[in-house]
Amino acid sequence: MNRLMLAAAALALSAGMGMAQTVRIATEGAYPPYNLVNDAGEVDGFEVELGNELCKRAELDCTWVKNDWDSIISNLNSSNYDAIMAGMSITEERKQSVAFTQNYIPPTASAYAAPDAGVDVTTAVVAAQISTIQAQYVAESGARLLEFATPDEAVGAVRDGQAEAVFADRDFLVPIVNESNGAMVWVEGQDNIPLGEGIGMALRQSDTELKAKFDAAITSMKDDGTLNQLISKWFGEEGVLY
Repeated sequence: MNRLMLAAAALALSAGMGMAQTVRIATEGAYPPYNLVNDAGEVDGFEVELGNELCKRAELDCTWVKNDWDSIISNLNSSNYDAIMAGMSITEERKQSVAFTQNYIPPTASAYAAPDAGVDVTTAVVAAQISTIQAQYVAESGARLLEFATPDEAVGAVRDGQAEAVFADRDFLVPIVNESNGAMVWVEGQDNIPLGEGIGMALRQSDTELKAKFDAAITSMKDDGTLNQLISKWFGEEGVLY
């Protein structure tokens, strides 16, 4: 009887060890090419493809959660999910609330786009997405800041005349400027402004083991070149490589 009980216990333990940890990753689904919602209604984009590969390498069972940007950190810390991959720049201010992995996008440029390349962005009305490093930068520049829930709404504010310029990640603005037929152009001298420490995954500060697993997976993708391949796939020639 004791042998049977020991055998059953060992079987249960081995089965438990073989089960992958389930991790819920939140993304916005509104910041292409970082993250978006595809025609099938599913979250997609650079970060979703990257996150799935990181989870595979870390032997984690990952699922995706769509969450609005303005509550994405608070819902992480409320344990509604376990990690964030949403084009989030690593900043000292955010480090007070969350733990970041190493960056999976190097520090990149932000840029102003507007109908008029000569607009003075230090005195103009400038649109930006709420709670971003771009919104903070505009607020400190002397310009009048208009904040919006999504980056698309910030661009829309320029198109409908509410704002004179929009400030966002250059990667996000490139296709908008290129496909506007001249309706949106780069503001002269204001199209390559470095901000932040790159983009990383955010986790709760208590989840040190999970952070270590993702850091190791990111390192492996940098080392074997697959991270650069994904950056090139989703960002093209504009992508900044490691």
